[in-house]
Amino acid sequence: MDLHFFYSLIDKVLHFQAHKHNLKNVLDNSSSVLTYDENGYNDYQDILDAFSDIKDTAYKDAGQMLLDNIQDGNARTGFAMAGWNPRRNDMKAQAVEWWNWDCESAASPEASSFIFGVAAENLTFNQFGDNNHMVIDPRGYSTVIEGEASSFLHKEVQDRRLWLNTQVTDITHSKKGVQITNKDGSCISAAYAICTFSLGVLQNDVVQFHPSLPRWKQTAIQKFSMGTYTKIFLQFDEAFWPSNTSHFLYASPTTRGFYPIFQSLSSDGFLPGSNILFVTVVGEQAYRVERQSDEKTKAEVLAVLREMFPDKHVPEPTAFVYPRWNNEPWAYGSYSNWPVGTTLEMHQNLRANVDRLWFAGEATSASYFGFLHGAWYEGRDTGEHIAAILQNRCSTTYGEVTCGDRTHYDVLHGTTPKDAYTGINGWPLNSTNL
Repeated sequence: MDLHFFYSLIDKVLHFQAHKHNLKNVLDNSSSVLTYDENGYNDYQDILDAFSDIKDTAYKDAGQMLLDNIQDGNARTGFAMAGWNPRRNDMKAQAVEWWNWDCESAASPEASSFIFGVAAENLTFNQFGDNNHMVIDPRGYSTVIEGEASSFLHKEVQDRRLWLNTQVTDITHSKKGVQITNKDGSCISAAYAICTFSLGVLQNDVVQFHPSLPRWKQTAIQKFSMGTYTKIFLQFDEAFWPSNTSHFLYASPTTRGFYPIFQSLSSDGFLPGSNILFVTVVGEQAYRVERQSDEKTKAEVLAVLREMFPDKHVPEPTAFVYPRWNNEPWAYGSYSNWPVGTTLEMHQNLRANVDRLWFAGEATSASYFGFLHGAWYEGRDTGEHIAAILQNRCSTTYGEVTCGDRTHYDVLHGTTPKDAYTGINGWPLNSTNL
């Protein structure tokens, strides 16, 4: 069976679209998990249960901190204050933590905002339900996009409103309009434009802006982080893993996040009989496997599987493939993450327009960054906002009536007031002379 199928998660907002376009998907039960270490099966379900209880407490704490405007910390601090503080060499606890945080955020607890990281997850699952669904349709999730596009694009001839395989190299913007220049030399002029490049593309200066984006905009772009989420697929002649379980959590004895979670696609409801298994890595481990050869990665994954299943024969796979998101010039990563200590005003600078150039995408969604529905809402609302401007009226976004440009902040101040920089707080009185 071809391994080149697509994986995505559907929330209730887009479930209608999946139903509308007959996109085949199945409930992904992440609670169906067995635990392993370097010696094979090792039941540490008690650690999973303990973290689950602490996670509930931590998430309530984060919500209250947001309501009370308490200074943000990273997720590591938030979990510690809720009672989760595993030793660095407790690799089973590290694996459990990775499964519950890194696997969602594509970033470590140290690198993630506690308040906003929790808020995005809380808002998503509280509003749209607890269930994730996996797309197993061989047509891929693009079926939804293609289906929606077909409702207004002409099918008979190439519709010039849609340019495929066209790389943008330069964007000239002003208060009068926007001009797009492509690699093939073609140009497009418009009264307004919406930039939906990924945060990774913006951070890597792939597109040149004329004039350069203002400092407040460039700072916001560089402030947020782009995570990488890499799935490595293996197909075998036959399945050697338990058939009644979906997920297999592995605790490496030395390295946190080293091929930690495997998932079977060979079970009923997914792709039965496919004998496909995939393993997920994120962050630094994703960068590492992207830099090395397929053969080296395959050898590492097989070594882990042979530790997990010492009583089984783990053969060479018949097929092996994984993407390299950081090498994709239209992506440079998978999705964004909200770094610790980053304010809502800083994020507003990320989503604010510059002249008639507007911005949208999952990264510009304050409430749903990192999620598909974040991109959906931001694209819809930005389009509606520009339409309102062209029609000389105000628009309503998230319950707020707005007219004209989005707010941005030329200067962002610290959270410590000036009068707190005193000797009482351990700050030298003559520091202002530096």
